[in-house]
Amino acid sequence: MKIVLINHSDTRGGASVVSVRLLEALRALGADASMLVVRKAGDRPYVHLAGNALSRKLPFLAEHARIFASNGFTRTDLFAASVATDGLPLSRHPLVRDADAVLLNWVNQGMLSLSEIGRMAASGKRVFWTMHDMWNLTGVCHHAGECGGYLREPGCGHCPLMHGRAGASDLSRRTWLRKRELYSKAGITFVAVSSWLADKCRRSTLMHGQRVEVVPNAFPVEDFYTVPKNQGAFPVLPSDKKLIVMGAERLDSPVKGLRYAVEALNRLAGGGCDDAMAVFFGGLRDPHALDGLRLPYVSLGTISDPAALRELYSRASAVLSSSLYETLPGTLIEGQAAGAFPVSFGEGGQPDIITHGRTGYIARYLDTADLAEGLSVALSQPVPREVLRESVAARFSAEAVAGRYLSLIGR
Repeated sequence: MKIVLINHSDTRGGASVVSVRLLEALRALGADASMLVVRKAGDRPYVHLAGNALSRKLPFLAEHARIFASNGFTRTDLFAASVATDGLPLSRHPLVRDADAVLLNWVNQGMLSLSEIGRMAASGKRVFWTMHDMWNLTGVCHHAGECGGYLREPGCGHCPLMHGRAGASDLSRRTWLRKRELYSKAGITFVAVSSWLADKCRRSTLMHGQRVEVVPNAFPVEDFYTVPKNQGAFPVLPSDKKLIVMGAERLDSPVKGLRYAVEALNRLAGGGCDDAMAVFFGGLRDPHALDGLRLPYVSLGTISDPAALRELYSRASAVLSSSLYETLPGTLIEGQAAGAFPVSFGEGGQPDIITHGRTGYIARYLDTADLAEGLSVALSQPVPREVLRESVAARFSAEAVAGRYLSLIGR
């Protein structure tokens, strides 16, 4: 079976990482799988760079020029919207022509247009589209937040991302209508990476009547371990403290809810907890973002070495997420694969990972007292580390996820 995955990049962003994991797992199970990207940084020979420098750049510029002209000529939120008006002619690419199945992933930023996806489907290809965020079910945004425009019929319009040009027939409404036309004809199978995202699809007027399956992202859980192996790593971390680890590409991104994490950790410190330390990894745009934290902490910056990250998780008692919403939080899966007890709010894919009270703690939404209570539970080590590891290994291993995709394609 020949399968081609299409994703914007092979390394940049969470969708790229999980797409490459799926690619590798499909190949390990015997599938003839390859990938097309417009940004290539790795050296895998079966990941192919599509087009040339000019053909990759022009659609990106054209799409953002359209958005810029439609949002009142403001750079604010310019890259928060995607419209898929422009892209490469990948329906004619040999890998697509020869494929039995096309697996679309994150294909925005001028990689594929909606019309080109329609041409792929019209050629008789079976098209599967893995959704890593909400873009497929909204007009132009990747996360709707508190906006309910995608629930209306017709959907979107009056889009907050369009600023001074928002209105009933704005770019978000026009993109919504173009998506509806594509979905009505193309016979795409949509794959949500969490039950939360699938539920958003069911509520979206754009997705009514569409086939939506739930298959999680693949994670290399077999690479994680529950007992530290390198005692010399992270000399800044004391051996007599219970570690609460929180990480993100950018910790102070508004969606990560860092202030709620700080408040919960301060509640823990105020409750007399003197044997815990918070450990943060990832970028911080605001160097003072953690200044108000009273619990002892260390900020390690960005960790690029997967081995170092696995070692850090193996030392953690808890892995914390305070995200306001997250499709499928990978840090919780990775931490749990190393035996750390996950603590999180539940707005997103967290219930697919955590069985509350048994393999983690899901706090009431934005309730920092309850989030602190979850951390207190985690520090008491209520569940053996191997039990936590096994609970994610069976569901999120690359082999298990690839097997589900092959089953889906073979139906």
